[in-house]
Amino acid sequence: MNSELITALKLISKERGIKVEVLADAIEAALINAYKKNYNTNCNVRANLDRETGNIEIWASKTVVETVEDPLSEISLENAKKVNPLFQVGDVVEEEANTKEFGRIAAQTAKQVVMQRIREAEQGAIFEEYAEKENEVLTAIVQRVEKNGVYVELGKTDGMIPFSEIINGENYNHNDRLKVYVLKVNKDTKGPQIIVSRTHPGLVKRLFELEIPEIQSGIVQIKSIAREAGARTKIAVASTDPQVDAVGACVGQRGVRVERIVEELHNEKMDIIEWDPDIAVYIAKALGPAKVVMVFINEAEKAARVIVPDGQLSLAIGKEGQNARLAAKLTGWKIDIKSQSQANQEIAESEGSGEEAVPDGEEDPFSDLGEGEE
Repeated sequence: MNSELITALKLISKERGIKVEVLADAIEAALINAYKKNYNTNCNVRANLDRETGNIEIWASKTVVETVEDPLSEISLENAKKVNPLFQVGDVVEEEANTKEFGRIAAQTAKQVVMQRIREAEQGAIFEEYAEKENEVLTAIVQRVEKNGVYVELGKTDGMIPFSEIINGENYNHNDRLKVYVLKVNKDTKGPQIIVSRTHPGLVKRLFELEIPEIQSGIVQIKSIAREAGARTKIAVASTDPQVDAVGACVGQRGVRVERIVEELHNEKMDIIEWDPDIAVYIAKALGPAKVVMVFINEAEKAARVIVPDGQLSLAIGKEGQNARLAAKLTGWKIDIKSQSQANQEIAESEGSGEEAVPDGEEDPFSDLGEGEE
């Protein structure tokens, strides 16, 4: 029976991913509880399960006395001296208990403690595994939609997408498969609580890392991401190899690479922009697909004034200001956009400013920036 116990522990350890030592500790704790419940005592008890042979021993601490009144917590001086002649009254002796006298209630108590420890160990193992996956992307399977969010299966455990992390207009049906970003993993009495997101910019970053080999190898780097989930994302990339086009690598031949990411995000638009160390050039690119005539930089306030052709103003600002807003998030700069006619009018009204009007019809210094990727 003892060897079968060790075999059973090893089997449970393999199936549930719990260390044998954890299971053995659980059994020892269960035996202690069972002993105390069986004998209705609170005396100090120590249990030992031999990890190799499976032999079980229970030792109870007893005080040496002249006359024994409570045999569960006391031992006579005469019997104590049989263990060690040096024992005196008041000393504490450990005496092995007779486990064969355990009753049915004690056995049931032991079983409950062991099962509880196994559940706790499983939950602890799952927590540690998923805590390491914070800020990573996982594949989730939709289980159900409730009032506080969408519950999904993440493999060994479940997670939840709060409604605040759900893409507007996205529908979730049972068994739908989707990619989610792990926001945080919390400990809970019922087990690990895993909060995942469909709106976090990190989801886009991880999807590009998964899809683009040049990003995985480090040849192409993601410099910044600005996202309004479900509508549009701007992502700035740069190449460490002059022979590799960062934007082209992300788009892929005939757009196949970025298309896979767009499909995963239910047709969210993607503007892939080449990062530039020159902030004026970078801001101009970030405002694509609008063309830019001039960018004035205020380093002290980290603000930029951008001049665009009259016919490009609405494109630069975007619907409800989205394009300008994302460009500001992407670059980290405040951006004020004016048309050429607006800028010239303001300059004309500034008496004695000494500023020159923005030239019409001259060569566009940002003409080589292209219209961006979409």
